[in-house]
Amino acid sequence: MDAVGSDRANFKVNPLIVFRSVVLLASLVAIVALPASSEEHAFPVHSEPRVGWTVASSPPKVTIWFDGELEPAFSTITVYNLAKQQVDKGNSRVTGSDGTVLEVDLPNLAAGRYRVFWKALSKDTHITEGDFTFTITGRSSER
Repeated sequence: MDAVGSDRANFKVNPLIVFRSVVLLASLVAIVALPASSEEHAFPVHSEPRVGWTVASSPPKVTIWFDGELEPAFSTITVYNLAKQQVDKGNSRVTGSDGTVLEVDLPNLAAGRYRVFWKALSKDTHITEGDFTFTITGRSSER
């Protein structure tokens, strides 16, 4: 017996209670941590031309709006034709007052299907990337 009158020599820890406690604690940590980590990545919210759209004439540029600020030095956008040739003007850039817009200029493109590849590095160094297509049905007027 100890000073308070308790017999601790026969004290046993129930492994099931310990396991449940650890699982509960891990779940709480995950619930708190996951929403914060999802906010660290910059994901596209809109594009022009839109994903999968068919347009009548060549757009002057491809623009993608993101939900977070981008790191300009490492965020890129490129456009390829079906022959896998790069067709954009090679001037991919981050714009917008809040640094959430990625765009690249296009020459006057012929009718056909084009694939846009983008890679975005958010300010807190998380990378997201993806691609989408758009189709041009006719040739635009000379610019």
